[in-house]
Amino acid sequence: MRYAMIMAGGAGTRLWPMSRADRPKQLIALPSGKSLLQLADNRLTGLIDPAQRYICTGERYHNQIVAALPHYAADHIIGEPAVRDTVNAIGLCAAILCRDDPEAVLAVLTSDHVIDPTDRFHAALSTGYQLVEADRSRLVTFAIQPTFPATGYGYVERGKTIDGFRDAYEAQRFVEKPDEQTAQSYLARGGFGWNSGMFVYAAETFMECLRRFLPESFDGLTAIAQAWGSPDQDRVLDEVYPILPKISVDYAVMEPAGGDDALSICIVDMDVRWLDVGSWPAFAEMIEPDSAGNCVSCKHEALLLGASNTLVVSDDPSHTVAVIGVKDLIVVHTRDATLVCPKDQAQRVKEACERASTMSG
Repeated sequence: MRYAMIMAGGAGTRLWPMSRADRPKQLIALPSGKSLLQLADNRLTGLIDPAQRYICTGERYHNQIVAALPHYAADHIIGEPAVRDTVNAIGLCAAILCRDDPEAVLAVLTSDHVIDPTDRFHAALSTGYQLVEADRSRLVTFAIQPTFPATGYGYVERGKTIDGFRDAYEAQRFVEKPDEQTAQSYLARGGFGWNSGMFVYAAETFMECLRRFLPESFDGLTAIAQAWGSPDQDRVLDEVYPILPKISVDYAVMEPAGGDDALSICIVDMDVRWLDVGSWPAFAEMIEPDSAGNCVSCKHEALLLGASNTLVVSDDPSHTVAVIGVKDLIVVHTRDATLVCPKDQAQRVKEACERASTMSG
């Protein structure tokens, strides 16, 4: 059977002060009124039944997600007691599925992105499922067509086409966050895509990869899965999960699998708009600008006089934000904090978040 798991564990410190330790970016409202997590779930409508969907998140966010997505069964919202990176988040869901459905095929999806149109997303994901159902030794990743020489994303290089499947290729190689000159050469040469961080695996194949490449995680996650649904579930989870090796799925599974003749790494092109909402400038891309290039998303009124190319955001329904004679700024107001910075300093928002967390009050 086909399943999907949405990873929703990131804190999103670059969207401070909207995003906080107790309110991750996946749950903050976007200009559309929906959160990134709600959009990720909506994208599965018509493709995966809600009964076959899971979310992996921090345990502290469990109740917020239940409130935001009440159609999820409580035991399908898997709460991590500690952050142990993507390989263990995926492995925990795979281990639980293996116990209940040995034929499970799992799509691993992100909640950090705006992805459209949905029909192209569905087409690519369907191809990923079909590839694995035809050969359960396949590990599928999805490639996004680069639109600029990004240095913050990993890249995948396409190899030979896979007969019988649309936009599917053997993986030639993975490159982790190249420098700008190298990224520019990839765009010029073609054949490279951004590594989307989304995958399709047979759950049993993923667990076999862990058994071979990361046995500490295999043993720990198997123990947790055996206790899942029993009175010992929380105790075993709290004892075992925080001591699992912290490592990404790319390094722990995809990299060693690429050199293993028993496994096959496949790439499916996902021809979509893929917006990583990981910073305020990216947030602004979701808002239609006015004639002066200003982007406004406020629950109350905003007053702009002589402003240009400025982002103004507020979630306070009783507060007016006014900006006068400014340009190229980011202004974000919440009830307990306000951010003002030049757009070209947006990368320092994470630093401000970290410092603010150490301040009293």
